[in-house]
Amino acid sequence: MSIPSGARDALPQVPEAVHRRRWAILVVLMFSLLIVVLDNSILNVAVKTIAGPAPTGLGATQGELEWAINAYTLVFAGLLFTAGLLGDRIGRKKVLLFGIGLFGAGSALAAMSGSPGELITWRAVMGFGAAFVMPATLAVLMNVFERDEQPKAIGIWAGSVGLAIAIGPITGGLLLEHFWWGSIFLVNVPVVIVALIAMVVLVPDSKDPNPGRTDPLGVVLSFVGLVLLVYGIIRGGQLADFADPTVLLPIIGGLVVLAAFVRHEKRTSHPAIDISYFKQPSFSAAVASMALVFFALMGVTFFSAFYMQSVRGWSALQAGLLILPLAAAQMIFAPRARLVVDRFGARVVCTVGMLLVALGLAAFALFDATTPVWVLCVLFFVQGTGMAHVMTPVTVSVMQALPRDKAGSGSAINNTFRQVGGALGIAVLGSVLSTVYRGEIEGHLGALPAGAREAAGESIESTLGLADKLGPAGAPLVAAANDAFLKAMHVTAIGSATIALVGALVVAMFLPGRTPAGQKSGEGERSVRAGVGR
Repeated sequence: MSIPSGARDALPQVPEAVHRRRWAILVVLMFSLLIVVLDNSILNVAVKTIAGPAPTGLGATQGELEWAINAYTLVFAGLLFTAGLLGDRIGRKKVLLFGIGLFGAGSALAAMSGSPGELITWRAVMGFGAAFVMPATLAVLMNVFERDEQPKAIGIWAGSVGLAIAIGPITGGLLLEHFWWGSIFLVNVPVVIVALIAMVVLVPDSKDPNPGRTDPLGVVLSFVGLVLLVYGIIRGGQLADFADPTVLLPIIGGLVVLAAFVRHEKRTSHPAIDISYFKQPSFSAAVASMALVFFALMGVTFFSAFYMQSVRGWSALQAGLLILPLAAAQMIFAPRARLVVDRFGARVVCTVGMLLVALGLAAFALFDATTPVWVLCVLFFVQGTGMAHVMTPVTVSVMQALPRDKAGSGSAINNTFRQVGGALGIAVLGSVLSTVYRGEIEGHLGALPAGAREAAGESIESTLGLADKLGPAGAPLVAAANDAFLKAMHVTAIGSATIALVGALVVAMFLPGRTPAGQKSGEGERSVRAGVGR
């Protein structure tokens, strides 16, 4: 039921002292978000280097590279529920400071890793810290901006993701050209120090005056279920055999545990995630579209790094510079997406955005080893434009569906689906890429010893490494590896585009249309928080 205008005006508002510095606070929140997103975008351009032999890299296999990414994402996603609830309970500023500090410590340790196993471990620690950062930034934002300014602030917040996408690969490329691979993690440390100082000085604390209890069983079930599921998918890609017991058992076990998680959340009096939110079709469609767009994009980001660096032979810096159009599109359009939504409605805007993402992904199916650079730039700009017109409207839909007191929980839901979608995208599409590549390259490895044949067929980097050892005699193997990878990339790109099309269908069917004239967004808000610390 709508709240009358006079009653809304009488509700307590954000304290004036906080309101005056709200834009400075947003800058600090963007800075904190930037270091979390920047870490993943840096790692994407470094996968080729880390896959190389020591001392240049760690000799990581494709499966280990996927786990270096997924260890971060899965710990992040598994703990987001608790992080959001703790922020609502003990204060968002407190958990934000804790998360950034732990993220910085994990970054320093990851830089010193001596093996892929150590790197995976410290990436998990970084994910633990990041789980307390991202939901807190969005929750603080919702508590320092009035409702009418929230869409604009969320657009700028989302646009900072584009800034991180731009800074990450370029910074990573520069560091890899002049320093060792560990520098891509060590660079986070000074950023963390600056963010901590700014946060202590500027950011107010806020919390839910009536918080619920934490849900340790729910957290354990969600985390274990996701780890089992994604491990099984990655293992299937490594073996090129999804019928193997070591693949089937984790996948089935993961699905069973996740089903138990949903059942538990419906029954418990203090759920980590309130399942009743999903009874609203627009809420469910918003979080589902976020998961689907990141499922598609994270998978294509993973294989595009190998396409640009292994097949095309570009350096990490050159590959990073090619991401600039995507970042520029996000920075340009994300803060302005609210204006398009006001005119056409979230349903139309998000549907078109998802279709643009699908178009950009499908274009990879037409690429070869000589595709002009300008075509890549146009493609990435189209993808960035599509993402900007999906991320901002669906984030606003999720966050404004909940009262400010539950901003931490809402942010956790939004970011959990985003991160889980990304993790599954890397796992599923990475497995498809690996399986197709292995099938295409096997016919060219028959003359090699059995052990070498199996290792060389795992990924394009493994094949190219063997070809390099063979000298001039390895030239035919290089050509075969490039052809096999391109065929695998084409299949994976079509899969990515299909997922994005499913996302377009979901938002077209369930997101709300244009707000009727005379009805202001926010009239249905059930609670406005005033207890924001000065």
